[in-house]
Amino acid sequence: MNKTNAMRLLDRDGISYHTKEYEVDESDLSGEHVAAQLGLPVEQVFKTLVTRGEKNGIMVFCIPVAEELDFKKLATLTKDKKVEMIHVKELLGLTGYIRGGCSPIGMKKKYPTWIDETAILFDEIYVSGGVRGCQIVINPEDLAGCVEAEFADLTKL
Repeated sequence: MNKTNAMRLLDRDGISYHTKEYEVDESDLSGEHVAAQLGLPVEQVFKTLVTRGEKNGIMVFCIPVAEELDFKKLATLTKDKKVEMIHVKELLGLTGYIRGGCSPIGMKKKYPTWIDETAILFDEIYVSGGVRGCQIVINPEDLAGCVEAEFADLTKL
């Protein structure tokens, strides 16, 4: 596999990671499917979601693939009255990535980013490598440092 922008940035910053490739199923781009393809628990594979707040604009959240964002928690966390998902049509223009291949690393701009606090339960978590079919395996603290993210409780109970 060719190096992605996300990988080049990690290399440039000397951050340790490795990658895992999987076969892409265009009919099922879900994170649960990716976890199953890789034989991993869904709690260890994280999806990258891009939102818009009425006050803070574009924000990025990384959560376990089987979970859902709790928008009430996000509003409190970000002090935005309203936070909503961006439309999938906006994803490429805002981030440089497509659905199913959106990495928190190497977006077109540096957006405020949060990672679900459950990530710290693992030595390594899996996030998109920046293309469909590739996951970056990285220490959650290293990921947080790289994208200047904070850990927080982001998901519904």
